[in-house]
Amino acid sequence: MKTDVEIRNDILAELKWQPAIDETEIGVIVEDGIVTLSGVVNEYRKKALANKAAKSVAGVKAVAEDIEVKYGDDFKKTDKEIAKAAVNALEWNASVPKEKVMVFVEDGYIYLTGKVAWDYQRKAAKRTIQNLLGVKGVINNIELVPNTKAENTEEQIIKALRRSANLEDKGIRIQVDGSTVQLKGRVHSIKEKEEAEKAAYKAPGVRKVDNEIVVQLHPEFV
Repeated sequence: MKTDVEIRNDILAELKWQPAIDETEIGVIVEDGIVTLSGVVNEYRKKALANKAAKSVAGVKAVAEDIEVKYGDDFKKTDKEIAKAAVNALEWNASVPKEKVMVFVEDGYIYLTGKVAWDYQRKAAKRTIQNLLGVKGVINNIELVPNTKAENTEEQIIKALRRSANLEDKGIRIQVDGSTVQLKGRVHSIKEKEEAEKAAYKAPGVRKVDNEIVVQLHPEFV
């Protein structure tokens, strides 16, 4: 079985492979496949990339991210400046219904609230603002309120999973209760788990996805 030391070494190698990240700034601890990232970086983008890099490594079951973002004096922005930049960025993104999203900034952290019809709109809002200068983090509290009724949800999600080359044979179990979908089963990576959740959110009328899929090490690493 792939050991915690091997997983840690793979994560450090993946961080080193990322040109935007200085791997010496990131601390990595692995216990039973659960990764904790720590350290201090000067951009929120680096924090997000480190998290993504760790999730891409085989054997990782979950990632706890405790990286702090600290900007130098030359790059600090006031909350007012960050809020203005965030509003402007959202207005230019056609994927985000800007009239339904509210922005609040406190100590460099952006809090998003509001209601949108699709999960991709909620995710697009966060992606649009997370790399703005001065941003330390984004708390996405946007609610998902579908404007269509959930119909044949399980069947539609099954078809979506089958269309995915990474998920067609995983045997993911789906349970639907109104606008809530519960996912269960086993996959070999966090990426596959997230892809299954993304597929579920694409079904019309889905408001919430409880992703209880377990990440299990691939047989080739056992």
